Amino acid sequence: MIRKLTAVTMIASLTACSLAPKYVRPAAPVPQSWPVGDTYLRTSEATLPTVRYQDIFRDPRLQALIVQALANNRDLRVAAANIAAARGQFRIQRAELFPEVDASAGATFRGGQGATGAKSSFDANVGINAFEVDLFGRIRSESDRALNSYFATEAAARATRLTLIGDIADSWLTYASDKSLLKIAQDTAASAQISVDLTQKRLNGGIAPRTDLRQAQLTLDTARADVAQQTTSLAQDVNALQLLIGAPVDPANLPNSIDEAGATLAELPAGLDSSILLRRPDVVDAEYQLRAANAEIGAARAALFPKISLTGLVGFVSNALGSLFTGGAFNWQAGGAAAYPIFRAGAGKANVDVTKAQRDAALATYEKTIQTAFREVADALARRGTMTAQLTATRDLEAAAADNYKLSEMRYRGGIDSYLDSLIAQRSYYSAQQTLINAQLIRASNLVTLYRALGGDSLAEATKGGPKAPGSQVGNP
Repeated sequence: MIRKLTAVTMIASLTACSLAPKYVRPAAPVPQSWPVGDTYLRTSEATLPTVRYQDIFRDPRLQALIVQALANNRDLRVAAANIAAARGQFRIQRAELFPEVDASAGATFRGGQGATGAKSSFDANVGINAFEVDLFGRIRSESDRALNSYFATEAAARATRLTLIGDIADSWLTYASDKSLLKIAQDTAASAQISVDLTQKRLNGGIAPRTDLRQAQLTLDTARADVAQQTTSLAQDVNALQLLIGAPVDPANLPNSIDEAGATLAELPAGLDSSILLRRPDVVDAEYQLRAANAEIGAARAALFPKISLTGLVGFVSNALGSLFTGGAFNWQAGGAAAYPIFRAGAGKANVDVTKAQRDAALATYEKTIQTAFREVADALARRGTMTAQLTATRDLEAAAADNYKLSEMRYRGGIDSYLDSLIAQRSYYSAQQTLINAQLIRASNLVTLYRALGGDSLAEATKGGPKAPGSQVGNP
């Protein structure tokens, strides 16, 4: 019996040839280095470090929110469930490479005339249920497809994680910006209230016209409306963070101003070699989808060849329970079958053509994903290269507007200038403050965008199962 079982197992372990085209990674359809020029300054000359989100987002309050989100966010839970499902599908598909062994046992009792008329029969069987010998690699190609689909699902989950971290950082910075805008609106409203009170006194004393009072009230009402708007925006920012985190937001983890929040973000330089994009989760996802489509071609080709199935059965049959497993009660049987479709009106070849077309579509998707990633990084670098100059100019503008407003206010109170000059100066200062806050938000958000575009934490992770260097083209059959 042992020899016969060994023979069946050896047949089952035949190594299949693969009819799938040999896979080599396509060349990245983008330049090998980032754009250079005055717009990009020296940003493109820096080397790319291995980073974690903690290296870029250094504020402990922001890190605490990210940790909380990674534990609670529902999108990540969906991604984890998808990974588990993909892993299960791969195991199911891989199991077809091995024979399915079933066991059964039974007993039969029959009655008859007299004391010797009763009869009993016992049997126990172990059998292989129609195992397909994978001579042409169909099952192995399907297994490779399932494996690469599983890896693609893992990459998609990393992309979800990267998006979540970036969204939290953006929302946190937006809250900081709105908090700063609320502060300057409140300060402007307070200053405008003082101007209104002063102008009212001057009007009562017959020094100022009524138009000065109405102009002062316009500035006050505008600032009060901005206070109400920014208060609403802060509440909405908290709601957005709460949705991302999946739990209530601790007020202690919220920033007090964009100045404070922006200063906690570290620089993230870009690397010379654009092949770094091959580490981005969305690019990894697209490549594994391409690999899965490539493996599907092998499965479709193998389906054109005969399917060879084996069945085997070993067991014991006895009329006496006590002698059921004796050598004389042993019996076995084995068989094989081959099936080949003679006429399918070209359906088999058409299926191969379908898989080739799907592979070509996956290749185009992969190349477009890389091109999109390159553009996102290049756009972020272009913004980064000019952001320092813009922020410096905006700070100078805000300082000049503040000084001009101070001088205009003094001249008005001294009776030298009209209130209109002071009013214009005050509005210019208010606008300059808002512009500076917006520039600070853009600068901070640009760091988040660059972190996303370069793949974030995935830069520190090796691509599981992936090739180590770019190739030339996907192999044609």
